[in-house]
Amino acid sequence: MHYIAHGAGGPADCLQLQQGPRPQPAAGEILIEVGYAGVNRPDLLQRAGSYPPPADASPLLGLEVAGRVAEVGAGVSHWRVGDRVAALAPGGGYAEYCRVPASHALPLAAGLSLKTAAALPETWFTVWANLIGLGQLKAGERLLVHGGASGIGLAAIQLARHVGAEVLVTVGSAEKQAFCENFGASLAINYRVEDFLSRIKAYTDGQGVDVVLDMVGGSYLQKDISVLRRDGRLVLIAFLEGSRTAFDFMPVMLKRLRITGSTMRSRSLAEKTAIRDALLDSVWPALTNGQLYTHLYASFPLARAADAHRLMESGCHIGKIVLEVGGELGG
Repeated sequence: MHYIAHGAGGPADCLQLQQGPRPQPAAGEILIEVGYAGVNRPDLLQRAGSYPPPADASPLLGLEVAGRVAEVGAGVSHWRVGDRVAALAPGGGYAEYCRVPASHALPLAAGLSLKTAAALPETWFTVWANLIGLGQLKAGERLLVHGGASGIGLAAIQLARHVGAEVLVTVGSAEKQAFCENFGASLAINYRVEDFLSRIKAYTDGQGVDVVLDMVGGSYLQKDISVLRRDGRLVLIAFLEGSRTAFDFMPVMLKRLRITGSTMRSRSLAEKTAIRDALLDSVWPALTNGQLYTHLYASFPLARAADAHRLMESGCHIGKIVLEVGGELGG
């Protein structure tokens, strides 16, 4: 099969199309013939050497795929060869074939393209686990999302509205600001021209928000604490500005705040299966019938994975980027 290798790692130029053996599914796994693979920021971190895969996972990049079941491993009874699926992968998505735990795959409705489906698993597993599982976001609450125009940000907007919460976001351009408000955010703040803390305090009459989903870290952390109301929750999922900063914890005590966070890759197979089951029950029907949706910004052929990474690094995109591997695989 063809796959993307990143060698010893480095800048995007290290990504090269190579050819190697097709993987075989182990017990409890399925092998997916990949139509499309999603591109995510953890892929960039792994390429740079700062987000290594688990010891038992493929060393190849790629954490989400959509395609057709090509083989089933021992003990797998729910899936059949030919089934159309999307799946969270432990790695190996940037390839013509990818093996994944059978319990991390989701069925695709007839009207959902593989291209769209490939943009869903990593993002929605992450958003569900952090906003619902850790952040305990509920109807009637108010959510702030940093990076509102990212794939994670747009999924958070959709999920918040789906559970009956109001969502505010920060973005880095007027274009992204308008897009997010059209996508369902009640307020989008361009952090390049406004201070988000002051803007949110004015918008909420000083009440603040119940949950903050932060992928920036650094200088944002103290502001996150300031904008949270009593019993608020700060959920950390990335550190684009770094994970170290001077910090005053007194507001955490005074307002009974909770600070939490997670990575998806370090979760156990059973934990990811539980998230899959929750998605399948609570949001997957709405995602597959178009009630909830994502936004595909760009698609690149597998051989141009480096261009996809450069686009993500630029920060110019809105929503998701995918790699076309086998396309729609003949329907």
